Amino acid sequence: MIERLVASSVRHRWVVLALAALLTVASVGLAAHLFRINTDVERLIDPNEPWRQDEIAYEKAFPQRTNTVVAVIDGQTPEQAEEAATALVQALSVHKNLIETVYRPDGGPFYDKNGLLLMSQQELQKTTEQLVQQQGLLGPLAADPSLRGVMRVLTLGARGVKSGDAKLEDLEKPMGQIDSVLQKVLKGEPARLSWQMLLSGGETRTTDLRKFVMIQPVLDFNALQPGYHATKLIRNVAKELKIAPEYGLTMRLTGPVAVADDEFATLSDDAFLNNAVTVGAIVLFLWLALRSAPLVVAVMITTFAGLIVTAALGLLMVGELNPISVAFAALFVGLGIDFGIQFAVRYRADRYEQPTLEAALRAASRGVGWSLTLAAVSLIAGFFAFLPTAFRGVSELGLIAGVGMIVAYLFALTVLPALIAVFNPRGEKEAVETTWLSGVDPWIIEHRKGILIAVGLITLAGTPLLWKLPFDSNPMHLRSPKVESIATYLDLIKDPATSPNVIDVLAPSVDAVPELTKKLTALPSVSSANSIDTFVPRDQDKKLATIAETAELLDPVLNPTRRPPPPTDADNVKALKDAAAALNGIANDSSGGKAAAQLAGTLDKVAAAPVAAREAASVALTANLNPLLTRLRTLLHPEKVTLDNLPPQLKAEWVAADGRARIELHPKGNSNDDTVLRNFANEVRTVAPHATGAPVATTASSYTILGAFVQAGVTAFVLIFIILSVALRKPWDVAMTLGPLVLATLWTLMALYVIGMPLNFANIIALPLMLAVGVAFHIYYVIAWRAGVTDMLASSLTRAIFFSALTTGTAFGSLVLSSHPGTASMGKLLALSLFFTLVAAFFVVPAFLGPPPVQPDADRPEGDAAGKDPLIARKAEAVPAK
Repeated sequence: MIERLVASSVRHRWVVLALAALLTVASVGLAAHLFRINTDVERLIDPNEPWRQDEIAYEKAFPQRTNTVVAVIDGQTPEQAEEAATALVQALSVHKNLIETVYRPDGGPFYDKNGLLLMSQQELQKTTEQLVQQQGLLGPLAADPSLRGVMRVLTLGARGVKSGDAKLEDLEKPMGQIDSVLQKVLKGEPARLSWQMLLSGGETRTTDLRKFVMIQPVLDFNALQPGYHATKLIRNVAKELKIAPEYGLTMRLTGPVAVADDEFATLSDDAFLNNAVTVGAIVLFLWLALRSAPLVVAVMITTFAGLIVTAALGLLMVGELNPISVAFAALFVGLGIDFGIQFAVRYRADRYEQPTLEAALRAASRGVGWSLTLAAVSLIAGFFAFLPTAFRGVSELGLIAGVGMIVAYLFALTVLPALIAVFNPRGEKEAVETTWLSGVDPWIIEHRKGILIAVGLITLAGTPLLWKLPFDSNPMHLRSPKVESIATYLDLIKDPATSPNVIDVLAPSVDAVPELTKKLTALPSVSSANSIDTFVPRDQDKKLATIAETAELLDPVLNPTRRPPPPTDADNVKALKDAAAALNGIANDSSGGKAAAQLAGTLDKVAAAPVAAREAASVALTANLNPLLTRLRTLLHPEKVTLDNLPPQLKAEWVAADGRARIELHPKGNSNDDTVLRNFANEVRTVAPHATGAPVATTASSYTILGAFVQAGVTAFVLIFIILSVALRKPWDVAMTLGPLVLATLWTLMALYVIGMPLNFANIIALPLMLAVGVAFHIYYVIAWRAGVTDMLASSLTRAIFFSALTTGTAFGSLVLSSHPGTASMGKLLALSLFFTLVAAFFVVPAFLGPPPVQPDADRPEGDAAGKDPLIARKAEAVPAK
C-alpha cells in the first residue's frame, strides 16, 4: 500500500504538488485569519481542578486583585516616595481606556488621619513618647516654618549644648543631614531635607522609603504581551512626573501582568536568534546527510509546507495557541525532517542500486515505509497521550503535534517523492554507507555480553541517584532574574512585610474573621495575618485615649497663636550668621564638634551666596516641613474607625460584595524557599481547605502538572507498547524496542543529578516527548534487524538516524540559547535526552538484538518487502553469534 501510494505520487507528481500548493496556500490564509495566542497563563490548567475552582471563586469575590501591575517606587526620602506615589495614582486615574483601577494600598487620606490608630499599642506608645520629647523642636518650627525658623532651631540647639541642657552627640546626625542638603544646594543640585528622617534620627524602615501603587490594567490577550500598552503608559506618566533616578526616585513594575509580559518579551527577543541558528544548522545537517541541493530543498519544502498545514489545523481544533502549544512548531520541524531524512537517505541508497529514479523511489518506500509508519503511529500515540491530562497547555500541544505527525507522515510519502521526481537529482556514484563504522557492528556482536553487563552495572550503580534528583516546583525560578519584574519580585520577597508570597483565606463574614485568624496564626508556618480587623482595630478606645493625651500636649505646640511675619532675605542672612556663630561656639575635636564646625562653614557660605541660593536653600529645608506639620496635626485627631466609615476602596480590598472577608497570611522563614512555601500552603489548607494564593498555586499546580506528566508518560508507554505488540507480534522484539529507551530515560535522569540540574515545570515536558521521539529511532533498527541487515551501523539507516538526530537535536537544542531559564533548561534536557537515546540506539540496541535472522520472516509485515530489498540482499550474510 505504501509503495503504491509513493508510486502514484511520483506518477501524478504535478497533480500532487498542485494539490499540496493549494492546501498550503489555503492554510496560510486560514492560519493568518485564525491566528491568536492567548497568553493568559491561568488558562493552562484545567479550570475544573479543585484548587483552580478556589482561585476562580476568590477572583470573583475580589476581581480588582487579579491581573495587576504593581508599581514599586523607591525614594531617597520618605516624603519624596510618598509624593511620587500619590502623584502617580492621580495621573493614571484619568486614563480609563487603559487603566481599570489604580490605588495605593499603603497610603492616602485614611492613613494620614488614622495612621497612629493602626499601630500596635506598644508601637503607638513609643511614637507618642518620641513626639512629646521633640516638642521643643516642633514648637519653633510650627511657629516659623521658614529658613529663618530652621536656623533659630539650630541656634537654640547649640546654646542648649553650651549650657549643658542638650548633648552634642544628639545633634550630630541632624547637623550632618542639614549640611548635606545645603552642600547640594550650593552645587546647584536638587535637594530636600527629610524631616521625617531627621526626627527619627536618620533611621528609616524599608517601607518608609518604598511605596506601592496597585494598578489593574486593561489587557489584550490577543497580544504576546497583554499589558504592553498599559505598562508603556505607566512608564511614560512616571517619566512626565520626574519619577526617575536623576531626581532621586526609581519606579519598577512587577506583579502578574508585568511578570508575564517580561517573560514573553524575553522569549520573543530570542526568537530571531533561535530561528536563524536552527534553520541554518538544519540546512547544514541536511546537506551533510543528503549531499544534494535538490534533495535538501525537497525536504525543506515538504517540512515547512506541512508545518503551515499543521498550524492551520491546530488553530481550527483549539481556536487559539497558548504559551506551551506554540512549541508544536519546533516539534514538527524536528520530527517532520526526521521522516524526510529517513526517506531521502534511503532513496539515495536505493538510487545507487536502481537503474531509474522511479524505481529508486519505489524501493525506498519498500525499505522505510513500514518503519516510518510504525514510528509515525507511535509518535501520534505518544502525543495524544497528553490529551486527557489536566495540564491544558500540554494537552493542546499534544493534540496539535499528534495531528502534525499525521501531516508529516503523509507529506513524506506523497509530496516529498513528487518533489524528488520533479527535481530529478543526479544518481549516486557510490553506495551510501557509514563506512567508518563498518567495524563496529562485528565488535558489538563479539562483545555483546560484556556490553550488556556494563550497561546493567552502570544502570544499577546510578539508580540511587534517581531518588536524590530534586524537583524545583517554584515557577519563579524558571524566569530570568535579569528582567525588571522578576528582579523586583526577588527584592520584595526579602522583606516579610512586602513579600508577595502570601495566602488568602475567605472567612464567611466579618464576624468570623477573629476566630479564624486566631486558628490560622497559631499554625507554626504562619508569621502574621492582615484582615479587615487590621483597619478596624478592636482596641480603639485605649489607643484613642493615648492619642488624645498626646494631642492635649502637642496641639498648643503645633498650633501657635502668634507667628512672626515671613522673613526677608536680610532676616535669613542674619539667622544664618547667628546659627553659624552658635555652632562655632560648640565646635571641638569630637565627631559632633567637627559636624558643628562643618555645618557652620556651610551656613556662612549660604549667607554669602546670591539671593537665589538662599531661596533654593529655603525650599530645600522647608518644602517637606509644612506637610509634616500638617500631617502631625491630622494624626493627632483620628476618628473611631468602623466598617461604615472605611474608604470604599479600602473596604473592597478586604470585604467582598457578598459579605465574605479576606484574611492575608504571611509565612515564617524564607518565602522564596520551596519547602517553606509547601509547608506553609499545606498547613494553612488543613484549617482553610479553600485557601488561595501563590504558595497554594505553586504547591497544587506542582501536583497537577507532575500528575499530568506521569499520566501522559504512562499512557504513552502503554499505547506504544500496544502498538508495537500488534505491529511486531513478538514480545522479545517489543522489549528490544522499548527496553533501551527506558535505559536512555534513566541515564538522562541520572545525568541531570550529576550536572546539578533539577527537574522543573519547563524541562519535564522533554521526558514524554523524548519517549515518543526515541522510540522512532529504535523502531528503525529493530525493523532493519528483523529484515536481516547485519551491519546496521555502517548502513544508510545509521546515516539517516544520525543526521535526523542532529536536525531534531538542533530544533530542540537551540532552545539552550534562550535567555529564559525555563526555556533554556528545556533545551538542555532535550539535548541530553537525545544524546542518551542515540547512545542506546547505536550501541545498546544492537547488543540486545544480537545477530539478525539469516532469512527475514515473511509472516512479519516487513518480511515481504525485505525479501525484495537489494540492499538487504547485498548485506544479508549473518554474523555468527559468539
